Amino acid sequence: MERKILKKTDVLSGFHSVFEALLANRRRFYEIWTGKPLSGKIAALAAEKQIPVVHKTTAEIERFAQTERHQSIAARTGLFPVRSMDKLLRQTGKDAFIPFYLVIDSVTDPQNTGALIRSAVCAGISGIIAPKDRSAPLTPAVSRASAGAMEHCDIARVTNLVSAMKMLKKQGIWITGLDREGILSIYETDMTTPHALVVGGEHTGIRRLVMQHCDTLCHIPQYGPVNSLNASVAGAIAVYEAVRQRMMKK
Repeated sequence: MERKILKKTDVLSGFHSVFEALLANRRRFYEIWTGKPLSGKIAALAAEKQIPVVHKTTAEIERFAQTERHQSIAARTGLFPVRSMDKLLRQTGKDAFIPFYLVIDSVTDPQNTGALIRSAVCAGISGIIAPKDRSAPLTPAVSRASAGAMEHCDIARVTNLVSAMKMLKKQGIWITGLDREGILSIYETDMTTPHALVVGGEHTGIRRLVMQHCDTLCHIPQYGPVNSLNASVAGAIAVYEAVRQRMMKK
C-alpha cells in the first residue's frame, strides 16, 4: 500500500529534474520511483538524505509522473520554494556580483519559460521575477524544460509586476525592456550597471504598462526574412550580451 502524502506536492520526472533538485536541496523529497537500480551521484544523494526508493514498472511511473518523458525516474517532492520580492532582494544583497535580474512578462509556454530559466541560471542571474498571472506556473514541466536549472534559481512570482519593478528601481536597478521597436540595439545598451532585463512573450511582447515602466527599450538586430525570435532565444541572446559586457569591463 502506498504511503499517503497529506501536504501539497509535486512529482518531478526525468533524471536532470530529480538530480538537480536533490543537489539544490531546496525541496523536501518524500519518495523516488525508479524503473531500474539507482547508481552514481543520484543514488548517493538519495541514500544521504534517506529518501525511500520504490521500484516500479514503466507504466506505473508514467501514471505517477503523468508523462512519458520520465527516463524511468520520478520523485514526489514538496512544492518549488518561490521567493517574495523582499527576500529576493535581500538574497541578492549577499552576492558579490553586480545585480542582474530577468523579468518574464506574458511568457505562458512551459518550454519557453524553462529554456529562459536555464539560460539565466547558466549566466549567473541574481534572480527571476514573473507575474502570478500571464506566466507559466513553476510546475514540474518547467523544471524538466529547464533541465533542472529551475531548482537552483531564486524566483519571485508577484501579483503586480509594475510594483515589483518599482521596488527594483528603489534598489538602484536600471530596467531595460527587450522590444523590436527599441531605439538602441542590445549591443549598444550598457548592461554593466545593476540591471533588470524584461522579456515578453512571442505573441504579445511586453505589456504596455510594463513597457512604460522600463527605463529604456532595446532590440536584437535581425537581418533575415523572419522578423521575430523565439522568446527564450531572444532572452538568452540578451542575457549573454550582458555577461559579455560585464566580462569586458573587469
